[in-house]
Amino acid sequence: MFSKEIEKFITDKNYPSFEPKAVFFDMDGVLYDSMKSHASAWVRAMNESGLPFTEQDGYLNEGRTGASTIDGVFVQIYGRNSTEDEKQAIYSLKSNYFEANGKTETIPYALELLRKIQSQNIEIYLVTGSGQTTLLQGLEDHFPGVFVKEKMVTAFDVKNGKPHPEPYLMALKKSKLKPWEVIVVENAPLGVESATMAGLLTLAVNTGPLAPEVLSDSGASIVFSGMKELYEKWDKIITN
Repeated sequence: MFSKEIEKFITDKNYPSFEPKAVFFDMDGVLYDSMKSHASAWVRAMNESGLPFTEQDGYLNEGRTGASTIDGVFVQIYGRNSTEDEKQAIYSLKSNYFEANGKTETIPYALELLRKIQSQNIEIYLVTGSGQTTLLQGLEDHFPGVFVKEKMVTAFDVKNGKPHPEPYLMALKKSKLKPWEVIVVENAPLGVESATMAGLLTLAVNTGPLAPEVLSDSGASIVFSGMKELYEKWDKIITN
């Protein structure tokens, strides 16, 4: 079903084959239905700090580290990066507002897909720009037996967050696999850019309000309407 897209990826990258041995998952919007809470928390924190920021900005900046998101706004408004004190103050506000939004639900069919991948003896990694400790600490409760610290890359591990390729290159190095042996599951344009710049086949699940074209234009090889569609069509991807 997806032979054309996968063949194009192999040809464009001049790879010898496509042999998936690991899947790198983003977290927010892929595993957790958390982006509405993130976006609204960013809007409140930024606006209360005298900075213009909309929910659309929240979705478009998804995948960046908190520090990078704040710096981006400061550069746009003031022509400079934020200071460490400014970063800490704004991110603390954002984190508090996020926590105040209450319990974050998981994305439907995320656990089912993870279990299917485990049954196929394919490794699973987490690659997220998030530093939201409640979500990271809750992974074992929501996805028991899936994620281990040694196979995670978070905001605490990288100098350059998404869209820089460093997070996915770091995961690739940890996995000791070749680029054509990895699949990435993302939902945000900056995450897609990060993964594609790292040379990885990237599948986008459109769990937010952005048009599908935003994800394909960012470099996603295939865009799915949501996690359910990806789950239902997964076997057709790995058997191509």
